[in-house]
Amino acid sequence: MWTGSYRFRVISDFETVMTPRLDLRAVQDVDTDDLFVISSDPRTWVHAPSGRHESVQTTRDWIARAREFWAEDGLSYWLVRLRQSDEVVGVGGVQRQTSGNWNLHYRFAPSSWGHGFATELGVAALEAAHSRDGDAAVVAWVQSDNVPSLRVAERLGMTNLGPHVDPSDGLTRLAFTDRFIELA
Repeated sequence: MWTGSYRFRVISDFETVMTPRLDLRAVQDVDTDDLFVISSDPRTWVHAPSGRHESVQTTRDWIARAREFWAEDGLSYWLVRLRQSDEVVGVGGVQRQTSGNWNLHYRFAPSSWGHGFATELGVAALEAAHSRDGDAAVVAWVQSDNVPSLRVAERLGMTNLGPHVDPSDGLTRLAFTDRFIELA
């Protein structure tokens, strides 16, 4: 369970969030090249190789979908920069799923692994989701062999409800939630 504490500041209605070490900004078209570097790296897709972005157009389409969620729900995915250096190290946040719950997602450059950035992003994403719609649960869909993501979900205090079908793609994964919910 996450026992730490992060203070963060929301700027411009969740489109910009500052945590102690991260600058989280709503993904934009101008982020395509930076995001493609992370999303095309096979090391970031070890647990889901079919999701790898093999073309810049795939990244453009992904950003367009994320922008649609920003327009519809006022919350979606952020590009993650280190505040100290302005280096782009990842992407993540929450998006509304067809179930009405929030989906917690993150993907980080291998050079940034092991520094707690996913947990720091996760805390900000949980707080943003609760602020936007406190009645909806946040769900992290994690493959059982993805030990780093399992640890992040546990550090965030999320509960493992066991294997369930992820509504975003129909695959069975472990469902970690921030509260007890019934999943189909």
